Amino acid sequence: MTTDVVHARRTTPFKEVVRLLDHHRISGLPVVDADDKVLGVLSGSDLVRNQAHRDGPAPPPSVTAGDVMSSPAITVHPEQTVPDAARLMERRGVERLPVVDEADRLIGIATRRDLLRVFLRADDDIRRQVTEEIVVTAMGLPSDAVRVAVRDGVVTLDGRVEARSQVPELVHAVWRLDGVVGVVNGLGFRIDDRESPTPSHRTGSP
Repeated sequence: MTTDVVHARRTTPFKEVVRLLDHHRISGLPVVDADDKVLGVLSGSDLVRNQAHRDGPAPPPSVTAGDVMSSPAITVHPEQTVPDAARLMERRGVERLPVVDEADRLIGIATRRDLLRVFLRADDDIRRQVTEEIVVTAMGLPSDAVRVAVRDGVVTLDGRVEARSQVPELVHAVWRLDGVVGVVNGLGFRIDDRESPTPSHRTGSP
């Protein structure tokens, strides 16, 4: 996310909002109150839409950010993952997500460009995180139990884990990491813990 956020107040005049967008070369910004709590989001499209609809009986005395913003704002918290933020953007059809703290105060903003930037992450960084944080820490496996190779963001997993149920768990955890484009699963397992137990049969007469 970007922490130096260009924002407007509810009372910011229309023309000042246009100046902010033009000066900072951005297509939208959050609108906040005096406590920096996010009230809405305003985009260039909102401004154009407002000016395109001039069919009222009389022109308004003034137009402010609060008049044209989209509200309520769709926001995220800093601990949410990039894939979750991307799914939210896609589902709600928005280009930016204000990032708020537990009191809903603005602390940053995530744009589509920010989300795409994670895919520039170095392959070695991804490989190190998979081994240290997932294989060893999360799964409790020896570091050499799973061979991890990363090329252009595609993670290849080879080796053998303890239980069959660990395979999809490990693959899913890797897939959710920032910068991972795809996962090639070549993992085997020692114990098939998904097999149904063999039913016991009684002998003798009922």
